[in-house]
Amino acid sequence: MSAVPRSDRADRASGKPAGRFRRMLDRLSTSQEDLESEELREDAETTGCTRIGDCHDRQIVTVTGTLRTVTLRPRAGVPALEAELFDGSAALDVVWLGRRSIVGIEPGRKLIASGRVSMSRGRRVLFNPKYELRPLGRE
Repeated sequence: MSAVPRSDRADRASGKPAGRFRRMLDRLSTSQEDLESEELREDAETTGCTRIGDCHDRQIVTVTGTLRTVTLRPRAGVPALEAELFDGSAALDVVWLGRRSIVGIEPGRKLIASGRVSMSRGRRVLFNPKYELRPLGRE
């Protein structure tokens, strides 16, 4: 007789119900923030974008995620609109120099941004990226 309890053998033999049940339990025991992070990581993978956590200094990338914050912060006397983009793996600062605002750039909005990653004070930054706002209906 096997050392595996009968209920575990039945779960393994049936396959899917145990998997679904375990996934349901995992979702119930996972925080909302963790669930949203996982969803953002999956979204980055399905769109073919580079994960922000995998971006390196001076690399040309296309990333996607959700804007967490949007602030106006002057840089060397020039207005600069800064936004923090989060994709579930890490965060990246997106900076538009010479801009005070951009229609559609607001916290909670999803977007795809392309450009060359720079490191500034230990954080990843995209200056003046090419970007595409994701449709509101997909959020």
